[in-house]
Amino acid sequence: MLKRRRVFLLGATGTIGRATAAALLAKGHEVVCLVRPKADDPRRGLPVGVTVRFGEVTDAASLQRDGFAGERFDAVVSCLASRSGAPKDAWAIDHRAHVDALNIAKAAGVTQFVLLSAICVQRPLLAFQQAKLAFEAKLTASGLTYSIVRATAFFKSLSGQVKRVQAGKPFLIFGDGSLTACKPISDADLGTYLAECLEITTRHNRILPIGGPGPALTPKEQGAALFTLLDQTPKYRSVPVGFLDAIIAVLAIFGFFSPKLREKAELARIGRYYATESMLVLNPATGKYDAAATPCAGKDKLVAHYARLLRGEVQTDLGEHAVF
Repeated sequence: MLKRRRVFLLGATGTIGRATAAALLAKGHEVVCLVRPKADDPRRGLPVGVTVRFGEVTDAASLQRDGFAGERFDAVVSCLASRSGAPKDAWAIDHRAHVDALNIAKAAGVTQFVLLSAICVQRPLLAFQQAKLAFEAKLTASGLTYSIVRATAFFKSLSGQVKRVQAGKPFLIFGDGSLTACKPISDADLGTYLAECLEITTRHNRILPIGGPGPALTPKEQGAALFTLLDQTPKYRSVPVGFLDAIIAVLAIFGFFSPKLREKAELARIGRYYATESMLVLNPATGKYDAAATPCAGKDKLVAHYARLLRGEVQTDLGEHAVF
């Protein structure tokens, strides 16, 4: 029988956070979220049944006073992540805010912590990856029961070109379009997976890479699926990876004199990373990504999501996730 838990949910207002809130409610858990107030939508799109509290997750005092509020909780589930991935943002959100939440959670009686991380931390070349890994280490050493879920690509991160292809423009690829591959997972499937980590003991005290169902897809295959759905002749435009390298080099030089350009250089490095690294399990022995070794969960497939987008049945909130 499922044990009803009192869950404190971080990062609840993102699309994955909202899906996780719904999944936790569906399993009968009590869900409390701390969100920044927003005049036009105080509940920030969260489902009915969730307790919404207002405060600032990057302020430890607010997190304790306005969020946990001196009450007892059984578990923390975190979908919290920095928006840009820039170093300052990453260390403030992916690391510091999580460390504060972990310390406060212990005082609130929390015995279990489910963390949404990212599969790209396997090869940590960027500040946000290092920040995530630093907190992962804190969590594993905390004494709490933990599940660290390293998800692959999200549907929203692969939907940025739907409108341009629908308008007859070419699908943009890096190189020949087969430099990378991923197993995309939907918000709903990932939210369910995170909620299940509370009860499935084989997921406890483990790092869990996870992707969606079906074979791994390259960017070129993603484009091909769109062209088929639109009954269009495939039309691609290749962007050389060297073009990104040149942008990074120029921004890095001028970044010595301008913090703003230094941040832009890091954002360019993030773009290059996703253009050249697969979101699959990395085999440490070979140094290669392995689609067969990447576990799958859920039932939603990217191509079906594309079809729903084209029919106008769903909308994609791209936010910081528009990746070519």
